[in-house]
Amino acid sequence: MSPKKVVVAINLVLVLFCYSVHQLEAQLQVGFYKNSCSSAEFIVKEEVRKGFMKDKGVAAGLLRMHFHDCFVRGCDGSVLIDSTNTNKAEKDSPANNPSLRGFEIIDNAKARLEDDCKGVVSCADIVAFAARDSVEITGGLGYDVPAGRRDGSISLASEASTNLPAPTFNVNQLTQFFANKGFTQEEMVTLSGGHTIGRSHCTSFSNRLYSFNGTSSQDPSLDPPYTTQLKQQCPKGSTDTSLVVPMNPASPSITDAGYYIDILANRGLFTSDQTLITNTATANQVNQFARNPTLWRSKFAATMVKMGQLGVLTGQAGEIRTNCRVINN
Repeated sequence: MSPKKVVVAINLVLVLFCYSVHQLEAQLQVGFYKNSCSSAEFIVKEEVRKGFMKDKGVAAGLLRMHFHDCFVRGCDGSVLIDSTNTNKAEKDSPANNPSLRGFEIIDNAKARLEDDCKGVVSCADIVAFAARDSVEITGGLGYDVPAGRRDGSISLASEASTNLPAPTFNVNQLTQFFANKGFTQEEMVTLSGGHTIGRSHCTSFSNRLYSFNGTSSQDPSLDPPYTTQLKQQCPKGSTDTSLVVPMNPASPSITDAGYYIDILANRGLFTSDQTLITNTATANQVNQFARNPTLWRSKFAATMVKMGQLGVLTGQAGEIRTNCRVINN
C-alpha cells in the first residue's frame, strides 16, 4: 500500500473511532426530553410524590423496580410488561411477585405523559426517573439521570430468576454476580445500601430463623435479640405472604447509612447483607460507609447512574410503549 493510501486508511479509522465514541457518549443524555417533552421529569417527580404521600414504602418499591429492570435484559422497562396466556413475564417471577410494587406510579406518570407528549417518553426512562426521585424524596442525594432509553418487547420470568442476586448469596457469589454485570466489588457494596429503605417478606430470610443448616436451626451470625424479634414477626411455618418486616428498622423510610450500621451490629436481614463483613475489603467499606454517610450517599448516586446505563436500547432500537404493561402492536 502506498504512503498516501496508508494515511487515508488511518484517517478513516480515526474518523470511525471518533464517530463510534461520539455515538457511545450520545446514547443517553441528561436533559434528553428538554425539547421534545420538557415536562417529562416534572410529571414523574409529581407522581412519585403523590404516591409517597399515600404510602412511604412506594419509594423503596420504585428503587428496587429500577434495579430489577436493569439487571434483566438491561434498563428497558421489561419488568413492567404484564404476563399473557402464552408468556409468564418478569414481574410474575418469584423474585418479583408478590414483593415488587409501585407499578401504579409508573402507569399514572405514563398516562399523563401520553396526554402531554404522545409517544415520546419511554417507560424505561420513567422507571429511571422514578428511582432517582424516590432516593431524593427519602433523603438521599439527588442526581441527574441521563435519558434516551427505549423500551424492550421481551419479558420472561425465567430470566428474572437467573439475573437477580439471591438473598442467600455469600460475599464471593455477590462479587462474581455483580462483576458479570460490570460492577466492582465496591460498587456492589454501595448498591447493597439500597436496602436501607423498604421491607422484606418473611419467606426471604426465614431460613436464618428456623432452618439455617444441619448443626444450627438459626443463623449464629444474627444478633440474638434481633432474631427473637424477627421470630415474633415471622412465626414458624407461616404461609402468610402479607407478613413483612422493615429492612432497616431504625429508619425504614429514610435513605441513610443505617443499613451499614445494622450490619456492624449483626442485624443484616439477609445472608447477602450480613455476609459483607466476612470479607476484609467489603468489611472495610461497610465500616467506612457507616462512619461517613455523606460518602455513601455520593457513591450511591454515582453507581445508580452507572446502573441505569446497563444494556440500554437507544436510537431506533426497541420502541416507545404507549402502555407500559403491553408491547405495542
